[in-house]
Amino acid sequence: MPSSVAVLASVGRLHIVAIAALGTFTFTWLFTGHHDPRLAALAALDWFLVNLLNRVVDLKEDAANHVLGTDLVARHRRAFLWGGLAVLLASLVLGHLWLATLTPLRVAFHALGLAYNWPLLPGGRRLKALYFFKNTASAIGFMLTVFGFPLAAIVAGAAAFPAGVTWATVGFAAGFFFLFELSYEVIYDLRDAEGDALAGVRTYPVVHGPQVALRITDALLVGSALCLAVGYALGPVPWRLFVMILGPGLQAALYKRAVARGITSRDCVNITWLGAGLLLAYHGWIVAGLPGV
Repeated sequence: MPSSVAVLASVGRLHIVAIAALGTFTFTWLFTGHHDPRLAALAALDWFLVNLLNRVVDLKEDAANHVLGTDLVARHRRAFLWGGLAVLLASLVLGHLWLATLTPLRVAFHALGLAYNWPLLPGGRRLKALYFFKNTASAIGFMLTVFGFPLAAIVAGAAAFPAGVTWATVGFAAGFFFLFELSYEVIYDLRDAEGDALAGVRTYPVVHGPQVALRITDALLVGSALCLAVGYALGPVPWRLFVMILGPGLQAALYKRAVARGITSRDCVNITWLGAGLLLAYHGWIVAGLPGV
């Protein structure tokens, strides 16, 4: 029987919260030369709230996919819904008082989350059910926080690019991260194909089948690595960013092994924790003052 900690971690999708927070922490350092745990904490809160509200809506799909914690969410649906919305409103006010340039990004992020989770589009549709937009919307959400938050601090004059970082660096890094994050989405869709098909969610595995989805994932991973390789060869990408090319390679090896024996929820969570672990190790290297960063 799963522990209560495991259930709560699944309900809040803490693996996604962790990688969003660590991603924001990492790119804040890359783009400003400084660590700012406040931006990372705010990104963690925003992703926790979006994931919680997503769980409230996705009861049918999660039950079909045997996602841990679905029973808990079903029993306390109203408390999770209204409690999450209250925390969101309070955080928007407090966040605006701290750094006003973050507010448009946060409002856009949560508006995207609402359109993703709730049937607010014409015809009572939601972004999650739309082919292509389902995956792209999630990746845009990561870009708004992981990249948007540190750039908002720069725009506000609270931080500045360090030596060797330009807007071209940001562009190559954005291409890498956007494609890399999209690969996560397709891997999760491989796991959720049964429940998504029942709910009418048109993901790549549902529409094209698992083999095409695997090829899409491979193309995304290769594309993300190429963004760093080309940027490094041309000069805008410094070595401390180029070393992240390790991520797509490790993810490819891990997900292919999982798919070969039948991918599960645990596999997807472990792949995400691997990404978070790599980011954490990266900062350990920085703190230790070791060469290359």
